[in-house]
Amino acid sequence: MNDAAGFAFHDLAPGEESFRDAVLAGLSRRPKELPCKFFYDEKGSALFDAICEVPEYYLTRTEIAILDEYADEIAGHIGPHARLIELGSGASRKVRILLAALKDPAAYVPVDISREWLREAAAQLAADFPKLPVIAVCADYTRPFQLPPMPGPAGKRVGFFPGSTIGNFEPEAVVRFLRNCAELLGPGGEMLIGADLKKEPEILEAAYNDRAGMNAAFNLNLLERINRELGGDLDIDRFEHLAVYNEQQGRMELYVKSLADQHATVAGRRFHFGAGERIHTENSYKTTVDAFATRLHDAGFTDVRHWCDPKRWFAVFRAAG
Repeated sequence: MNDAAGFAFHDLAPGEESFRDAVLAGLSRRPKELPCKFFYDEKGSALFDAICEVPEYYLTRTEIAILDEYADEIAGHIGPHARLIELGSGASRKVRILLAALKDPAAYVPVDISREWLREAAAQLAADFPKLPVIAVCADYTRPFQLPPMPGPAGKRVGFFPGSTIGNFEPEAVVRFLRNCAELLGPGGEMLIGADLKKEPEILEAAYNDRAGMNAAFNLNLLERINRELGGDLDIDRFEHLAVYNEQQGRMELYVKSLADQHATVAGRRFHFGAGERIHTENSYKTTVDAFATRLHDAGFTDVRHWCDPKRWFAVFRAAG
């Protein structure tokens, strides 16, 4: 569906039914869990943008600093007429740095599951880059999907996956996801991926437990979304946000913890939550440069480079097929 010159919106209908099924299945498990991809409804996306502004959350500003410093070098590797495909585009903030550095990009394709947030952010970017075709795709990028036809001269497809979202995947799923990306991009395709590196646990735990409470609001919004969309009656005040670092597994673990013995109804089904019971909502694995480069090679990428900040807290990887 075309909204304006240079902007198109394709809705592949990642539907509410999948949210319902995932929630009912997750709350029926022992221990309970909810998929982190459902954080990003319109409110959740706005809350995540707020997280990126708190002082403890180093990830966003560190990645932006890397892109600011090395964008021209990265663009030189990519070359002209690239079709830039951003997976989990959100507010499309970091990609602006790359688009400004790329030579004659042929198209920008933001892909996100949050329909209205995607439409608004993509339309704004199209207005800011009036000569650039912007083709937004509402889809669940964690599952295979088809890209729409893209205009312009032939150039390589470049996947952009910033923000350390790759850390949300379990280790055995990372290579599988990267192989799917390689198939989506086709021969000659490249990936640019942000990855959070291992560091002191106190820095990690502060980033996910900010004093302003944005992480807590973001995590608890998943319960609010269940109430809004699935007819739930969860008492949000009787749950709390919990984020801890598991050093043995090398990951931050996010939970919503029940503060009381209680029951709630979701989509017509009754669930019990014991006092102190945790609902697992996210893992965020931290990695090393060598370990992540190995996963890229295992996925079939042969030319792997990376750029880091001076503290080596974060890395941006370029991987060519």
